[in-house]
Amino acid sequence: MSSYVISIDIGTQGTKAALFNSKMQLIADAFEESKLISTKPGTIWQEPDDLYISCVNTVKDLLEKSNAAAKDIEAIGIDGQMAGIMGVDSKGEASTYYDSWLDTRCSKYVKHMYDRAGKRITELCGGPVTYVHGPKILWWKHEHPDIYKRTAKFIPPNAYVVGKMTGLSGYEAYFDYTHLHFSCLADNSNKSWSDELLEIFDIDKQKMARIVSPFDVIGKVTKDFAGLSGLMEGIPVVAGCGDTAASTFGSGMFQREQVLDCAGTASVLCSVVDKYVPDTKNETLTMMRSPVDGLFLPLAYINGGGMCLRWFRDTLTGDPTAGYDELQEEAEAVESGSEGLIFIPHFSGRVLPSNPNLKGTYLGLDFKHTRGHMYRAVMESIAYEYKYYLSILRKLYPHYNFNQMLIMGGGAKSELFNQIKADVLGIPVTALELGETALLGSAVIAAFGIGMLPDYKKPILQVMKKGAEYTPDINRHRIYTMYSEAYLNAIEEITPYYNNFHTIADNFSNTAQ
Repeated sequence: MSSYVISIDIGTQGTKAALFNSKMQLIADAFEESKLISTKPGTIWQEPDDLYISCVNTVKDLLEKSNAAAKDIEAIGIDGQMAGIMGVDSKGEASTYYDSWLDTRCSKYVKHMYDRAGKRITELCGGPVTYVHGPKILWWKHEHPDIYKRTAKFIPPNAYVVGKMTGLSGYEAYFDYTHLHFSCLADNSNKSWSDELLEIFDIDKQKMARIVSPFDVIGKVTKDFAGLSGLMEGIPVVAGCGDTAASTFGSGMFQREQVLDCAGTASVLCSVVDKYVPDTKNETLTMMRSPVDGLFLPLAYINGGGMCLRWFRDTLTGDPTAGYDELQEEAEAVESGSEGLIFIPHFSGRVLPSNPNLKGTYLGLDFKHTRGHMYRAVMESIAYEYKYYLSILRKLYPHYNFNQMLIMGGGAKSELFNQIKADVLGIPVTALELGETALLGSAVIAAFGIGMLPDYKKPILQVMKKGAEYTPDINRHRIYTMYSEAYLNAIEEITPYYNNFHTIADNFSNTAQ
């Protein structure tokens, strides 16, 4: 008899679902685009029912595409967006919409929390205050007190969907520990809510959901969800985790000192450690818990790092646009350091460390610079940022060896980009050939959680395929050491300009109104 596991990834752009067999081989997948609602700049949310129904629809699609029998589905695992939050009432129904991580209306509460307890929040939670759970909860409390009062628990979106699938009441709602670094209200090292932070910000502890492991079986599919999706009633559903946590888990990040570059829309550098050491000094690395209890995944990222390469191609290469292969060939002919051309990739501000007014910038343009110089400078800037992240990681963990890096995602296909990263960082780089790692991660979490798999490592490591390896060049590394310092100096020098410009623009806007 065949046995299957369903995994669901509730992403920003859409909901993906996949069907895996007992060997964790992909059988079928499905996708439904998200309905992001934005009535004005800075306002972005999703309707909870849309999130739930997208899971219903993609599960139905899986069953239709695969012809798998509903009785053969053994478990379900779900991951979702991490930095946003929503509320449920006492019955487990949504009391708020899903307040997206892209929504910035809580900005004054970001400042409020940072001013009151900024370093302490980083120390306890593992991450600095940004547009995440704490400021959003305060926004609901002060801007919509009636809704806040009606809310029984605040939870991430995957926990809401699991609650709907399994018929949880609001008081049974949960919060898995991979989300704690985004809460601004937790004692992350102890997997608990911080009484100290809750008291400082006058947030009712009763509104904070129970903290669980991603592997915990939360409940079983109800008759209602079974009727909508085509599944059988009684299928166990595990708690699941955040999408980034699921993705790193599905990438085989189990061993201490591993370094991973997620070269996608966002450029994410993370590692694996077994000690909780918050970055209170630099407030750059954020300490996300791995689904594997006892491991942490310190990470930092460029919001839209990979998008800078697409922006360059789509905006600056004419019509029709140049291909990536053509641009890479031109950039390969350029010397390391792009002959003094520096690019700043923070189009939407620098996230970590926080520098919200910083913008994308070219510095040092000269008549000798070509399209190849400009394209190479974009790739080099991302590597310079990574070098900074890695330097902080080494200071936090001076006795650890972070001496090789794996690369996954779309950016891993570029040989030049991979070589630049190896040369800038001064460590060997290996490209990975992987599929949907979040979906695989959630499937393995579900299968291991119900006892279907005796080991979570083996099925993931079996599907990992290592591609080309890139060895750093000593001479190029020496050149890049100078340019990486110039990159950091450039950010420091231009930040006052952007801060001043932002103030002038705000004053002009207020005067015009």
